[in-house]
Amino acid sequence: MKTAMKNRLGRYALMVAAAAFIVPVTPGAESWTRRAGAATAKTITLGIVSKRPQAQVEAEFRDFIRYVARKFSTPSSAVEGKVAAAPTVWQLAKLLEEDRVDFYMDSPYPTYLINRQGAAIPLLRRWKGGAAEYRGLVFARKDTDSLRLEDLRGKVIAFEDPGSTSGYFLPKIFLVTKGLKLAEKTSLDATVAPAEVGYIFTYSAGKIAEMVLSRKVAAGAFSNDDYNRLDAKKKAETVILGETENFPRHFVSIRKTLDPAAANRLQETLVMMHQDPEGRTILQKLDNTTKFDFAPGGEEAVRLKLQEVFGPQP
Repeated sequence: MKTAMKNRLGRYALMVAAAAFIVPVTPGAESWTRRAGAATAKTITLGIVSKRPQAQVEAEFRDFIRYVARKFSTPSSAVEGKVAAAPTVWQLAKLLEEDRVDFYMDSPYPTYLINRQGAAIPLLRRWKGGAAEYRGLVFARKDTDSLRLEDLRGKVIAFEDPGSTSGYFLPKIFLVTKGLKLAEKTSLDATVAPAEVGYIFTYSAGKIAEMVLSRKVAAGAFSNDDYNRLDAKKKAETVILGETENFPRHFVSIRKTLDPAAANRLQETLVMMHQDPEGRTILQKLDNTTKFDFAPGGEEAVRLKLQEVFGPQP
């Protein structure tokens, strides 16, 4: 991948919203503990990047974090599980640096943006949606005049959002490596130069398919999972122009200063969770998560892969 392209893509980091955040921790607090007066109240907190109200995020992940907290608890020392939401990756990175976040879960590109700050490291891979990996697809109407990638020049395509790995970043890199020059546009009516491919964000996978099928855009990009959710009629009306390489769907990362004993306990709890009937039920309700496991090659391989795909070249 060319250096110039990588450097340009790096500037999009400031637009991304995805990460995790934890309840406030008083200065000087021990790892994964919060002091309240003379007593020490232990907590383990999951962070999720979301602009939804805190109560909605808590409700979605409550059973999961309570299960984890019970595995941390002992007869003499109860641990409380907490969930909190932060709207941007940069807020999460700051909270990680302040030891106010224990662990978070996110897709590859947000994980890269957060962990490259040096405050967190990958721990496990999450099989979200029942799969370990996914990929991005570029698709168009079957009866369109844009049946080749080069036919997209001078036209507008639709991506999902700036923080999407499969619905923006991977497809964009794929198109650039195919020799296409991409330029963000603010509207469908914006001027697109003959040699470039304009793109807009829809902030909805469903809307991407709708805009492609209604001929409002020449093509769209989202994950193979999103494509598989289309009904038979819509699939019959579309054609896949290209596919990115497969990439891990989701990662669990921990703050770098998390106590090693706590990190080991968390790792063991999550890896074994699908083998416990209660844990398996909770995972299924959480975006049909199958299990957590070790990413091939371990933490170092994950870090290098994220850097290779998303990072600027030296």
